[in-house]
Amino acid sequence: MVSSKEVEALQAIKRKQMSETFRLGAVLALAGGFLDAYSYSVRGGVFANAETGNMVLLGIHAMRGEWHTALTYLVPVAAFAAGIIVAECIKARFRDRGGIHWRQLSVLAELCILLVVAFLPQSLNMAANVSVSFVCAVQVESFRKVHGNAFATTMCTGNLRSGTERLYQFLRSGNPEQRWQAGQYYGIILCFILGAALGAWVSSLLAERAVLIACVLLLAAFLMMFWNMEDPCAEEAEGSREKTR
Repeated sequence: MVSSKEVEALQAIKRKQMSETFRLGAVLALAGGFLDAYSYSVRGGVFANAETGNMVLLGIHAMRGEWHTALTYLVPVAAFAAGIIVAECIKARFRDRGGIHWRQLSVLAELCILLVVAFLPQSLNMAANVSVSFVCAVQVESFRKVHGNAFATTMCTGNLRSGTERLYQFLRSGNPEQRWQAGQYYGIILCFILGAALGAWVSSLLAERAVLIACVLLLAAFLMMFWNMEDPCAEEAEGSREKTR
């Protein structure tokens, strides 16, 4: 007879599988692209996700002696680092507990913070950018795989490298597994771009409140993790792929 603890453990495993599905990664990538477009369009030209870009702009303005402007790029970078730490703390504290999965807690935290950001005026753009960068860091640290492969849902440089690498390997070997993986990477990139386009459009209509659409996307991601609907054929194929690696 299966104990309640074993049932909870099985449910946690299923939610972990859901947290690595392409459809969930696609929704999170939409949110990631949306947030970058939102922070750039509405909150003073700061990138929420692209911390490399913020570091470049930090260096440029520091070189010009524009220290106040440079600070606007330094603070989101620090907030991103803090978000990574918080995500790891959530993971360490809740990963072995039954009930709600720790990744769902991460998404809930993101959603609550963005709800506050929606009502911050332009005079508090610094606080808004710090909050959005923090949220993006929590997301990128909490969701790092799609079907066992390393992905990022809030930035695309690594995805572009990995996807192109898999495409090259497919062209050389003809291995359909490499083609499948390349398609997954490019699919996530496309979702990110679509999210950015959506973010730019909605930001032009709703300004600060536009981030509420990102909240809807995160709510959808949160609810999707309750669906233990992984296709049995897909699971079997995934298991076969893992054995051949």
